[in-house]
Amino acid sequence: MKIILPLLGKTKEQYLAAGIDDFAGRLRRFVQFELPVLKEKKNAAKEDTARQQYEEGQILLFGLPPSGGAVKLVALAPTGRQLSSEDLAELLCRWEDQGVREIVFLIGGPTGLAPELIEKADYVLSLSRMTFTHEMARLLVLEQLYRAFSIKAGTGYHK
Repeated sequence: MKIILPLLGKTKEQYLAAGIDDFAGRLRRFVQFELPVLKEKKNAAKEDTARQQYEEGQILLFGLPPSGGAVKLVALAPTGRQLSSEDLAELLCRWEDQGVREIVFLIGGPTGLAPELIEKADYVLSLSRMTFTHEMARLLVLEQLYRAFSIKAGTGYHK
């Protein structure tokens, strides 16, 4: 199984970038993992959020490598399901058992993901009812993926 987490632009906050690098390295011990950095769309006028979301969604979709097998597209959005770490581990196991070869986690930019992209997703996941920056969401997703794979492997990290 391969996990792909495309990023819209580089992570600007150094403490978050360091955490992202750390958990990306840890995650690679369990699963193939790619963290492509895509060219971000510069912020449009504040009143044009829908256009910004649409253009960023196109960048995310067209920036993905071609897939040769079963793929799950997971959109992160406030409207998604909230899972425990154990539930996420279980979901990943279930998808692996079903033959899913790649899972792509999509995190929008500062304005979030376009509604059309959320509708296109196979699964919509919410990290919390609280609001996080898109850069912080990157770190949280990676930590939870690492935690889920640690649970699957039976390591002590989860405790």
